[in-house]
This record gives sequence, structure tokens and C-alpha cells, in this order.
Amino acid sequence: MGVARHFDLGVGRLKPGPNDAITDVPGVLVGHKTIIADGLATGVTAVLPHGGDLFRSKVRAAVEIINGFGKSAGLIQLSELGTIETPILLTNTFSIAPCAEALIKRAIAANPEIGRETSTVNPVVCECNDGSINDIQAMAVTRQDAEAALDAARDGPVEQGSIGAGAGMTSFGFKAGIGSASRNLEIGGRGFTLGALVLSNFGRAGDLILPDGRRADPKGLSQPESGSIIIVLGTDIPLDDRQLNRVARRAGAGIARLGSYWGHGSGDIAIAFTTADPVPHVPSSPFSSVVRIDDGRIDLVFEAVVEATAEAILNALCAAGSAVGRNGRRIPALADWLKQRA
Repeated sequence: MGVARHFDLGVGRLKPGPNDAITDVPGVLVGHKTIIADGLATGVTAVLPHGGDLFRSKVRAAVEIINGFGKSAGLIQLSELGTIETPILLTNTFSIAPCAEALIKRAIAANPEIGRETSTVNPVVCECNDGSINDIQAMAVTRQDAEAALDAARDGPVEQGSIGAGAGMTSFGFKAGIGSASRNLEIGGRGFTLGALVLSNFGRAGDLILPDGRRADPKGLSQPESGSIIIVLGTDIPLDDRQLNRVARRAGAGIARLGSYWGHGSGDIAIAFTTADPVPHVPSSPFSSVVRIDDGRIDLVFEAVVEATAEAILNALCAAGSAVGRNGRRIPALADWLKQRA
């Protein structure tokens, strides 16, 4: 189970999967590369919707821009075409370029015709600003680091907290980073899973509202609502891209449930994909059929999104230890705050 549940901070009524992580969705893989050195606390996190060739077998997807203060790559085509054709990489704001290069080069290595005999490839990279802890101007993340995160991608439990892209992130005045959670659902007599993975770096100190109603306030810290959060939602429920957009939109309710209003300076972006009904790069027919659930059954999916998003954020907060910012200020750990009040 997720770390938040050790503090009785589970969210909602639906049951988590065995790892309480996005990797509970069959086929989904997650990997990290963490960079910790003098003045550096950053990295890359990779989410692979499946372990095969995503360019050849794309996944249906959608994106919701909850608040658009961000510098991500690949979201325009994702929104227009409703598919993802590379792994999703998460990193810091100034590291979009080397991560995109890694995805492009890897796709070309597997498909040499890209950009010549067939279309180009659309790399998906999202970011948050870790500059309060990490020296972001050092631009420490390289293409090799992005490749290392991709090579490290595995199923099973997901490392969370100050790991990978989350090494330098904070939320609500506490140390944060990578978090994940999942929910099991039954629709029409069939079992499905929905998982969330977040790069959590948002929220004003003092605004965090825990599931038990307490307000977690790290005293002495004052900051505007800014930062960013990237939410990646994966599922094996058959959904079309219109439905996936509606699913991604509900991630905003998971953020709000914890006390955030996604302020002016916050980049809050949700990507949703399904591993059901993949889209071939070269179709066998000029017509294609789309398998999807009936809209009348989608409320349960919306509920799972809200629960998994909120609990993934709490897992990021509870898994991360305290840190010292670049200005010398100590950034506390939510786990320590909770233990002091147990």
C-alpha cells in the first residue's frame, strides 16, 4: 500500500491495486534517474504505457490543461490526434530538450523510416520547476539521464518521494516529488484498474487539507500558490479520446480536494491514456472501430481519478524526507509533521 495509508490518509472508498501505483495497470512501466550532487537535486521519471514500440502501437490519450503555466513538449499533437506514440518523460523546466531528444532518437533507432518514409514522431515531455532546491541553471539533466530512466522502467512497486524528477520538488511547503496510486473498478462484470502518477510541486504552504480534515501547516513558511503538478493517468478501461479528456479533467478535483486552487503561477496538467484498443501506426483498413464504455457508466471512472490523484499527491508528500533549499531554508517532511501529532 501507499505510504499515506501508513498514516491513515487513504482517500475515498474504492480499493487500491496491489501496489497502489500506476503500474497496477497491466503493461505500464515506470523508471527513474536521480541526480544528486553539490547544488543539484533533479532527475527524470519515465512512464511507459506499454513496453513495446509505442510508435507502431500508439495508445489513445488526451490532455487537460488545468492551468497552463508550463513548458511541456508534445501536448498540441496529443490533444489534436488523441494518441501517444512515445513514453512520457517528466523532468525539470530547463530539461525538456534533452528528454525530447532521447525520445526522438530512441524512436528513430527502432523505426529508421521516421521523418523520411513516414511521419515524424511526437515526444511527450512534461516539467515542473525544482529551482527552490536544485540549481536549475546548471541544466544538469542530459540525454543519457533520460535514457537511463527509460532503461530503468519496470512494473511492480513504484519508488516515490524524492526520486527521479521529484528530487527537487515541494508541495504545500513540504518536500514532495513523485507519487502514485491506483484504484480497482468493476464495470459490466469486468475488472479494470486506473492508476495515477504525479510530479507534485504545487500548493501554498498552509493550504494542505488532509483526508481527516486537518490542515497541515509548516509554520514560518510563506509562498504564493505556484509551482506546478503533472498528473499522468493510465487505465485499461476502453475509452475514446473524448472520454479520456473528460477523465483527465477530473484530476483537477483531486487537486482541489487537498486545498489547492491552482493559482496563476502554477502549471497544472493532466494526461490520460488507455492501454485498451491500441491504434496501429499503419492501419490494416481505411475504417476502424473504437471500443469504449457507455457514458452512463463513466461516473465510477471519474471517482477513481479523483481518489487516485489525491492519494498519489499524499504519497509523494509522505514518502519524501526533509530537505534544504538553495536559500538555506529547511523544507520539512509531511511524515515528520504527522509523527509529531500522532
